Amino acid sequence: MSETRDITDAIAAAAEREAAASLAFLRDLIRLSQQGEDAIQDFIAASLRDLGCRIEELRYRPAEVPLVEEFAAGHAIPPRERRSVLGILPGNHTGRSLMLFAHPDPEPLGGLEAWQHDPFAATVADGRLYGWGAADDLAGIAMMVQGLRVALVAGIRPGGTLTLASTPSKQHARGVAAVLHQGYRADAAVYMHPAESGVGMQEIKAFAPGQLEFRITVAGRLPDTQEPAHTAFAHLAVNPLEKAEIVCRALRDLDRRRGARITHPALQAAIGRSTNLLISSLRCGDGERLSRLDSQCVIGCALSFPPPERLDAVMQEVEAAIAQAASADPWLRDHPPQIEWIAGVGAAETKADDPLYRIVAEAVTAATGLVPQVNPLHTASDIRNPIIQMGMPTVGLGPLCGSLTMAGGQDEWVDVADYQRAVRVTATIIARWSR
Repeated sequence: MSETRDITDAIAAAAEREAAASLAFLRDLIRLSQQGEDAIQDFIAASLRDLGCRIEELRYRPAEVPLVEEFAAGHAIPPRERRSVLGILPGNHTGRSLMLFAHPDPEPLGGLEAWQHDPFAATVADGRLYGWGAADDLAGIAMMVQGLRVALVAGIRPGGTLTLASTPSKQHARGVAAVLHQGYRADAAVYMHPAESGVGMQEIKAFAPGQLEFRITVAGRLPDTQEPAHTAFAHLAVNPLEKAEIVCRALRDLDRRRGARITHPALQAAIGRSTNLLISSLRCGDGERLSRLDSQCVIGCALSFPPPERLDAVMQEVEAAIAQAASADPWLRDHPPQIEWIAGVGAAETKADDPLYRIVAEAVTAATGLVPQVNPLHTASDIRNPIIQMGMPTVGLGPLCGSLTMAGGQDEWVDVADYQRAVRVTATIIARWSR
């Protein structure tokens, strides 16, 4: 019998013995979510300490975390201090190091009256575990903690250093970026998080398109009159809506050129296009005062792009397209449109022939019988941080889930059997990568 088969069988047996404890751990996290993030983090720290990990805590302010290929407008970043908990299990220096990370912060509480199940009772019904944050991302936290427990019960001691990071992510918390900035490293990383697409471990996150969000303000000129109605004076004004159409035309032209020029095989196969520029909003005038002009028009946009395109290069391309359009119009030439960059994240990818991807995919197949595929459409996944900032190959995976609160759902749930399989997969990844 091969060493890999021996590991797989030992972990399967240990996972079965620990199944009740693994479910109880996730249910405890859900119950604690009502008490807030600190209560969850305290519980995680105690649990990792019990498994023999050295506990380190990192307190940081998200706005002070240096970022690579990423930005967000300052007003979008809450100023409060955040806390990451890290469990470090030193290896025996015979294998590769690994970082597992997940986020302990669910969505802000709200809309509880619409739930059919008590959000904090951790109810199990019809094979599903319901609870606040169950899928986003308390199941991920439970996977990494219980995955380590199962590996240890199976008699497996990682050959390389194992770092388990419970680190905030919601509301631009930048947790994993803060961890990396403080010098925590590994030969590879796995983001423990159920797939938002709802297909469970049939999907491995190994690809994250980049995205830009921005606004363009186009100025106009009101007519020189005190009359409340502008209709009779419209020929004496500069209508910003008409000038915004010039800018929108330039954006549509840029989108067409990029769509023809930029291709990535994963995106082309999935949706037939690798980049998009979306004009998502146009704000101008007062819909109740139809005889009055506005002094400006604001265009809202988002742009997606694949690796290996860089964030700054895409921004420069947008700026150049707007500047070229403005140069051809006398008014816009003297009153250039103003671009406000709201948020941006870089694109990242771990290729399917990477050793980490192969080990993760094989572990999923052994536990589920599925041959996982890469979802190339999940923008801004946290897998991007270790890849972009530190060059660490990174993938993400998790069990079947649904009704995510972050997507407007109620009664968020995780499939119990698939969660148990995900714990087993996590233990197998720890064993095979770090031996």
